Amino acid sequence: MAQIFTTENFNSEVLQAEVPVLVDFYADWCGPCKMMAPVVEQIAGEYAGRAKVGKLNVDDNSEIAGQYGVMSIPTIIIFKDGQAVNKTIGVQSKKVLTDALDSLV
Repeated sequence: MAQIFTTENFNSEVLQAEVPVLVDFYADWCGPCKMMAPVVEQIAGEYAGRAKVGKLNVDDNSEIAGQYGVMSIPTIIIFKDGQAVNKTIGVQSKKVLTDALDSLV
């Protein structure tokens, strides 16, 4: 199951993680975000133990979204060693996301 990231836990759960972290920047009202949700959940299950996968609500955590230049949603950013190393904007296929993760795990 995808984790929920917030302003409060972003540093410890994402930036200090010892494994790659996929963060889905989304909003509850966003149609394309709803389309991505099942894909993100699938990836979370498949990469359990090898990578963290989670979601960050941009309405509730706008400071973090702004810090990483999230202007459109869904935006998916993959972090490794505290750095954003891959960023995609809009609806993506599962393969695009898993290929990006596979290159880091």
